[in-house]
Amino acid sequence: MRRVIIESPYAGEIDRNVAYARRCVRDSLERGEAPIASHLLYTQPGILNDGDPLEREWGINAGLAWRQNAEASVVYTDLGITPGMGYGIKAAEDAGVPVEYRQIGLEATYTPATIVYTRPPDRDGICSLRMLQGWEMAIDLEARHVRDLNMQLMGWLDEYFNRIEGE
Repeated sequence: MRRVIIESPYAGEIDRNVAYARRCVRDSLERGEAPIASHLLYTQPGILNDGDPLEREWGINAGLAWRQNAEASVVYTDLGITPGMGYGIKAAEDAGVPVEYRQIGLEATYTPATIVYTRPPDRDGICSLRMLQGWEMAIDLEARHVRDLNMQLMGWLDEYFNRIEGE
């Protein structure tokens, strides 16, 4: 497998950009590549805070350290090229790593819902979750017990799909 570094936006509209970056990684995998998208790895909760300039710099530099092992830097341009991506492109060019530009379109052809517990059940059973469907839809729910949360989610999904069928 060809080792590639993925360049795509992160800062700004983070939910949208993360969903897009995941699609970029999938596109790369479908091409038989072994991608790394450090902006998806290092920005996970508990690792680095992208809002802190020093921690953002750590993450960017850690991602750039992989350049010596990369066979290409692949830049996904559907959402434009951000300053962070520009920094990565320049670093690849300076290191002699080939830079490729790709587009996959803004509309996902496969957008499974991702359900993320934003607060796992605590001792009192209170929990919350966020459901993402691509970047165009996100719902946040909170409940006293997981079963109540599941019932809220099922009710919301029923309402959503009934609305879609009615259009």
